[in-house]
Parts: sequence; C-alpha cells; structure tokens
Amino acid sequence: MRLLLISNSTNAGETYLEHPLQEIKTFLGEKPVNAVFVPYAGVTISFDDYTGRVRSRFQEIGHDITSVNDVSDPVKAVEEAGAVIVGGGNTFQLVKLMQDNGLIDAIRNRVLQGIPYIGWSAGSNVACPSLKTTNDMPIVEPGSFNTMNLVPFQINPHYLDANPEGHAGETREMRIEEFIEANPGMFVVGLREGTMFLLENGSMELIGPRPARIFKKEMDPYELQPGSDFSFLL
Repeated sequence: MRLLLISNSTNAGETYLEHPLQEIKTFLGEKPVNAVFVPYAGVTISFDDYTGRVRSRFQEIGHDITSVNDVSDPVKAVEEAGAVIVGGGNTFQLVKLMQDNGLIDAIRNRVLQGIPYIGWSAGSNVACPSLKTTNDMPIVEPGSFNTMNLVPFQINPHYLDANPEGHAGETREMRIEEFIEANPGMFVVGLREGTMFLLENGSMELIGPRPARIFKKEMDPYELQPGSDFSFLL
C-alpha cells in the first residue's frame, strides 16, 4: 500500500493545502495521475466548490482530479482511478456517503492493489479501522462506524495538547483515554497539525515539525519524533 495520511489541510497563517503540497507532489510523482477525489466530508461548502478548490491546488503540481460527485458511477470511477484523494470535513457525513455509494470497499480494494491514497483530516480518519477517534459531531448517522481499515491503528487528527484557561471539560487526551479504555489493544496516534504519515514499501514515516503522541490502554502516553520507528503500529 501507498498512503499519505495528513492531519490537516491548512496551517494557521497559510493558504489551503500549502504545507502538504510538496509532499503530495513527491508522493504522486511527476507523471500526471488519473486521480479521483471524494468531497463528501464537505458540509458548509458545496461539493462542486470543494472539488474546485482542491483541483486548483493539484493542477499547480501537475495533476488533475475527477470528483466522484460528477460521475454517474462512483464505484467505476474508483475502479479505474490511478489515485484516490479523500478530503477533510465532517467524518460522519463522509462515512455515510461513502457507505451509501459503495466506496468503502471500492477504495479499499484499489488501495490494496497499490494505487496511491491521500487523505487529510476526515480522509485520514477513514483509513483507520473506524471513525471512533474523529473530533467531529455526528451530524448524520452512518450505517456503521467501520471504515476502510487500511491501517490497523486509529488516528486522531488535529491533535491538541492545550487545555484552554477556564475550560472545565475533557481535554483531547482524556477523550482518547476513554476510547482506549473501551477498546483495549488498539493504538491511537495523536497526529498534530502540520504532520502526516507516509506509508509505502511496508514502512511508515512521520513527516513534519512535531512529534506524534501514542496512546494504548495500560501504557502511559508518550511522544515519538519524526525519524522514529513506527513499525510497531503496523
């Protein structure tokens, strides 16, 4: 498999997809790829506008995209794609529409066959066994929480350490501790903004300026820096 799993699309003070764009270019290569884009996580942006926004950035690096929302047969489009890109937004809506359109299995099968997969935020969530470590509100109800299971661990994108002054609710770490209590044996990776996982040739690399935070039941959370060995997650 070849996966690029990105925590977030936009860093503070940067333009859309600015921080991962060169990594995406390197990942896809110089030769134009027939890439299919899944905009289903977009809620307050139309799928057409979302696709246009992503297309403009990908064209800058020599690639174009076709949205599954613009074809009569999304499964066929995925089956013929040279790459799959899944954008961020609301993970519950993304999963529901992927399920409704038969794309969970279709994308999984193509990625297992070796085509590149790129996802950011919700698009990284759906590469995991389930959507249970998303940060999003359940604005719609999918048929199942199960997702593509391309990696055997859970990602929490946009991971934050901060506990704002005056905030008495649960921190992100506390929420993840609830998950690992209910799901013993499962690793969760807090993937901070500006970072991403590159998985290819059977190994996984953390790219970016920040460490990842590792959680598992009956283990103290700990940090791993870029350049560390992440093979235990696979």
